[in-house]
Amino acid sequence: MELLIATGNPGKVREYEEMLATLPVKLFGLRDIGLGDMDVEETGTTLEENARLKAQAYAQASGMIALADDSGLFVDALDGAPGVYSARYGGYDLTMADRRALLLSQLQAISVDARSARFRCVIAVANPTNGELQMAEGVCEGHIAQEEDNGGAGFGYDAIFIPAGYAQNFSHIPPAEKNRISHRGRAAQAAVPLLQKLMNHT
Repeated sequence: MELLIATGNPGKVREYEEMLATLPVKLFGLRDIGLGDMDVEETGTTLEENARLKAQAYAQASGMIALADDSGLFVDALDGAPGVYSARYGGYDLTMADRRALLLSQLQAISVDARSARFRCVIAVANPTNGELQMAEGVCEGHIAQEEDNGGAGFGYDAIFIPAGYAQNFSHIPPAEKNRISHRGRAAQAAVPLLQKLMNHT
């Protein structure tokens, strides 16, 4: 089966290739099929809504079964912020480094044991043939570090998020292990039986 991963980021496609390695699927990114310039506006107020919007739009545009995800960092001491707005927290003109610095500054007075947080990822898979939609979720619990440690290979908020049971942040966890414990990795694991079901219906 051919599966469209609704991203223009080839690194993310490779990540999904590793996470879905047990399935007999050939993965394509948006750039592989000429949809690299197509942008679906994330107008939803939840991760579920945004993932569904993207999966359905790209499935219709491509005629392929499409997998889209939306993820966010939810910090308890900030009432769940940045949450669904993680990628644009603090405004569109900020860099990710700026967003991390903003979040750390907002937690400056918060003690170590009150910095609980979690990454959530919701995956939506849409079948353009029959309109069928399947969804899966993955969660990674942890806490926000007191300072950024950006010496590793992570991205986004990885340099300030320490997953439960670990002493180092996401940036310093080897990719294979990160894919196993991360929110996206767990969502992908939950999506495997859903993809198998879709494959049987095509």
